[in-house]
Amino acid sequence: MQTIYMLTAVDVRRAEKAGTSRALTIAKLTIPPIKFATAGHNPGGGVMAVDYTLPRIETLEPKFMVKGLDTEVFGGLGERDRWVFAGAYKDKFTGRDIPARAVIEGAVSQWEPDESDPVDFQGCNHSLTEVTHFELTLDGQELFYIDAQERILRRNGVDLFAGVRGALGA
Repeated sequence: MQTIYMLTAVDVRRAEKAGTSRALTIAKLTIPPIKFATAGHNPGGGVMAVDYTLPRIETLEPKFMVKGLDTEVFGGLGERDRWVFAGAYKDKFTGRDIPARAVIEGAVSQWEPDESDPVDFQGCNHSLTEVTHFELTLDGQELFYIDAQERILRRNGVDLFAGVRGALGA
């Protein structure tokens, strides 16, 4: 039977700098969608076009929102850094708390405050670009590992780009 995982808490922090947890100010985070790139083929004599899936993904754009003004983020705004997007899930069958981690290397390149109202905490939205590394684990099990410089794209431990690297002689 399929396990039901219920998200119970989130955090965003710099991976290599202590004291940057946003667990008390984070309102939401967005793990970027994994979308495989495709190559279109529309044969002149065929009956249909086909978008063939490639062993590469499209640009990743993670985001997070905090309540209040997050001045720590300005220290590296526009510079690539390693971030941890953390989640705690509850296994609804066993009651166990399950850790989820996304380690992301990218630059916070956009800071956008919400409209200001003194009766509510102001929200500030942050977007990352220039993402060159992404790894996603659930309960210690690797779901995705993607690295632009290493040219590795693993899904559940299987390297989808290994054959391409081999064909190129790399």
